[in-house]
Amino acid sequence: MGLKEEIERRRTFAIISHPDAGKTTLTEKFLLYGGAVQLAGSVTARKNQRQSTSDWMELERKRGISISSTVLQFDYDGYRVNLLDTPGHQDFSEDTYRVLTAVDSVVMVIDAAKGIEKQTRKLFEVCRRRKIPIFTFMNKLDRPTKDPLELLDELENVLGIRNVPMNWPLGTGFDFRGVFDRQDKHVHLFELTTGGAYRAPVSIGDLNDPVILDRLPGNVFAKVSEELEILDQAGSTFDAEAVLHGEITPVFFGSARNNFGVQLLLDQFMRYAGTPRPRLSNGVPVPLDQKAFSGFIFKIQANMDPRHRDRIAFLRVCSGKFERDMAATLVRTGKKVRLSNASKLFGQTRETVEEAYPGDIVGFVGQADFGIGDTVTEDDSIVYSEIPHFPPEVFALLNNPNPSKFKKFREGLDQLLQEGVVQGLQRTNAAQRVPILAAVGPLQFEVVQYRLESEYGAESRLEPTEWKLLRWLDPSLRIEDLNENILPTGAAFVRNAEGQIAILFTGEWGLNYFVEKNPSYNLSEMPFRNGTTL
Repeated sequence: MGLKEEIERRRTFAIISHPDAGKTTLTEKFLLYGGAVQLAGSVTARKNQRQSTSDWMELERKRGISISSTVLQFDYDGYRVNLLDTPGHQDFSEDTYRVLTAVDSVVMVIDAAKGIEKQTRKLFEVCRRRKIPIFTFMNKLDRPTKDPLELLDELENVLGIRNVPMNWPLGTGFDFRGVFDRQDKHVHLFELTTGGAYRAPVSIGDLNDPVILDRLPGNVFAKVSEELEILDQAGSTFDAEAVLHGEITPVFFGSARNNFGVQLLLDQFMRYAGTPRPRLSNGVPVPLDQKAFSGFIFKIQANMDPRHRDRIAFLRVCSGKFERDMAATLVRTGKKVRLSNASKLFGQTRETVEEAYPGDIVGFVGQADFGIGDTVTEDDSIVYSEIPHFPPEVFALLNNPNPSKFKKFREGLDQLLQEGVVQGLQRTNAAQRVPILAAVGPLQFEVVQYRLESEYGAESRLEPTEWKLLRWLDPSLRIEDLNENILPTGAAFVRNAEGQIAILFTGEWGLNYFVEKNPSYNLSEMPFRNGTTL
């Protein structure tokens, strides 16, 4: 295949959801259909059953949740699929947000019994700001659920996005008998298989087929017929272009646990999700099929293989063709780098990558100079600014209780900060260098402590703080010119690894008091770059 043909068959996406909506289970079933796994695992599997293929960290297995984002690549029906498995727990990190910068579309999983929940709303907003195409999967139809029409209303009223059901459930809960494909006008009957471990067999026919009428209870048939009539008369019309612009979401109903409706979703997703999207360099789209290779680093992960002290930098290919051992420029430093040790990942396992195309994700092992947000390219004029910064919401002090392990403690913490697991700050006037950790969610502190001990053999002690807000100061202000006497009670000046100065406040009152008393100080939720905020 040529470059254009390779680009056309790429699909790069993530699955987003609230905890327990079924994201990891759906990921497993996608892999099942892609032939990547023969038997789908279960997040809550017993010890003698398979664990989830996409979860690799021991802490994830213990708690039955996804904490870090992994990258899974497989082929399906002629497509090359890059599936970025994002954290779905209550306190996800910036890692989740950063992954969404590397995808071209998302599948949003909603628990049909609970409807739209907090985390779903948060992740949806990130996708909407980037105008990412969103496909919705209403999950767990084999259990008692909200009324399907009510779920559609929630999508419109809570998330503010138009929707069009691609299929429609034939009953819910104990009355669930399958789905009606509104595109092909076929019925897919639900047949329960043990644990949903293998592909669910389906029977297909017209809605008025005698076999269908025989399988559906009279009340279910009447209700479904009425609902379909309402949708045909008052529902939105499917518009493929509107989907690509994130203006309308196709909705699918099914049960990931029992592997029903998954293939319908997967087939339609491949058809309508669209090819890789061009990324901007200095405000101008970079052509996908231009000769020069380019990409950006969106994630760094250390010690994915506990047998090796390795470090993997994940790069999203944005243009041209990547070839192993090729030379490129790390734009931030201007250094030439040889791109060897290129791998594609499948959970903990890895495979050498000889070539990759726009939309693909490549992991580079041992490239210590690579940082999150870096552009790697054959054309020095290309600079991507895809990675946004996110204001932290929780803060804590991290102490080393064992002085004899200080070197391991420092080494491990430096690596985790470089990965972006949490943000690291230091008080400007502190006599002792006790790190201040800042994160989007408190679970990230637990991840830091767990990984310090399991990967570096370093104990740590976490100390909560009263700080609630962080605001960055204009870089034109020098630390020598700042007077702590102007700060409200409990506030503190801090700096990050790049030397940027910020203020930690204990709450909104302290922030408002400081702004009122010091109107000349320019504050921002985001760090400043060249006089503007990120």
